[in-house]
Amino acid sequence: MSITPAQCRAARGLVDMDQAVLADGAMITRGVIVDFEKGRRVPTRNNLAAIQRVLEEAGVEFTNGDAPGVRLRTKKR
Repeated sequence: MSITPAQCRAARGLVDMDQAVLADGAMITRGVIVDFEKGRRVPTRNNLAAIQRVLEEAGVEFTNGDAPGVRLRTKKR
């Protein structure tokens, strides 16, 4: 699964994470995040996976299919 720039922006908003924190967690430059979210470029597969991993570890769940989006993962009881 590949995330979209809009999903990345929305996911950061859900967990109140700025671009610098995401970049640091994914061990990439903030410029990669900025360019991706603005649609200027698609990060390498490894960088995109790292971005997704950091956001998922923060509690985001990515949804795809007919309606790509994001939501907060529900806590298991």
